[in-house]
Amino acid sequence: MTHKEVEEFILNLPEAQLDYPFGAEVAVYKVNDKMFALIQENSDPLKVSLKCDPGLSAVLRERYESVMPGYHLNKKHWNTIILTGQLSKAEVEDLIKHSYLLVSEKNPTAI
Repeated sequence: MTHKEVEEFILNLPEAQLDYPFGAEVAVYKVNDKMFALIQENSDPLKVSLKCDPGLSAVLRERYESVMPGYHLNKKHWNTIILTGQLSKAEVEDLIKHSYLLVSEKNPTAI
């Protein structure tokens, strides 16, 4: 997935907003003023950090070399995913939704 594809998917989630609180190098996506996704601008390959259930984080990190503890984030609750194609588009989208649902007050069926 490209940066544009990831960003479009994220911003199509209800009430998702883009912010740059850490400067122009990191795009931060929030819902209810809580971060749920970060994209390192101009990274190649693209790097996306997502909030994740700690149990699922451990499984993903073990299964995929492109999933690692969150860069500059709480390692227990965040993963950084390098979009090299190891995870499918559907898997990346599912992880984005998972992150969104962890911080939003939305019912999972609402998205």
